[in-house]
Amino acid sequence: MRLIGHLAEEKAARTFTDYLYVQKIESHVEFEKADGWGVWINDEDKVEDATILLTAFRANPAHPKYRAEAKSAAELRAEAEKDEANYCKKLSNRRHLLRPLNSYGFGTLTFVLIVISVTVCLLSKLGNDLRPIMGLFITDFTAGAPFGPSLPEIQHGQLWRLITPIFIHFGPLHIIFNMLWLRDLGSMIEGRQSSRLLGVLVLVIAACSNFAQFWFGGPVFGGMSGVVYGLLGYIWMRGKFDPGSGLYLHPSTVTMMIIWFFACFTPIMPHVANGAHAVGLVMGMVWGYLSSLRYR
Repeated sequence: MRLIGHLAEEKAARTFTDYLYVQKIESHVEFEKADGWGVWINDEDKVEDATILLTAFRANPAHPKYRAEAKSAAELRAEAEKDEANYCKKLSNRRHLLRPLNSYGFGTLTFVLIVISVTVCLLSKLGNDLRPIMGLFITDFTAGAPFGPSLPEIQHGQLWRLITPIFIHFGPLHIIFNMLWLRDLGSMIEGRQSSRLLGVLVLVIAACSNFAQFWFGGPVFGGMSGVVYGLLGYIWMRGKFDPGSGLYLHPSTVTMMIIWFFACFTPIMPHVANGAHAVGLVMGMVWGYLSSLRYR
């Protein structure tokens, strides 16, 4: 979702979004006190086309075609609402099971990641019985032989071991805090951008941060926090350098997470996956900054 510009009058803004709707470009308007009515495009792939159309509209907003298309938009929306109502009748009502937690709702992929993490945590009895989940660690550390940097299981095709440590948690506080952060950060990326992007971010950051933690601290680790720090860094930089992306973190949130990041390096916080935290945060920040360059 991306902001492409502002129009001074609400009527003009809504006429233009109706025109976009007929052109198969989903959009909406939001009032911003300083600038007027902002036009947001839901699909980032349509931003360039919508920007061109906005320039033409500003040049001649009274052109009859815009009013004509607005009428067509009302008819198309009515048809779409009818189709949606018929579709909903065929499905069970899920809204009471998964109510939106914020303006962008609860992301589907985020929900799946949380369910997997909670399931793994329960299977391991909150990390007290690791036998049922040994296949999720980055390498088998129970064989008796000292481990090395070779990761033989991964070399023999068990590539999932680079990712699956993110689902392992030790204790209730560990999983509760990680899942709360994942819910908010993951859902924001899904709601403002896409589930596909979130999936790519999670896979890449998980693999790199897990390998880093193994390299610096050995194979006995787990948790979503490396990914959480990666998502935090991505949203922080993307929102800072590309405000039109719709991603935003309050400065106090960033400050709190950074303080916690450095606190985990102190002796009072033992057994923390600091390697995963550091690599995840840096990767997310670099990713967020580089992806913002396209829109600067």
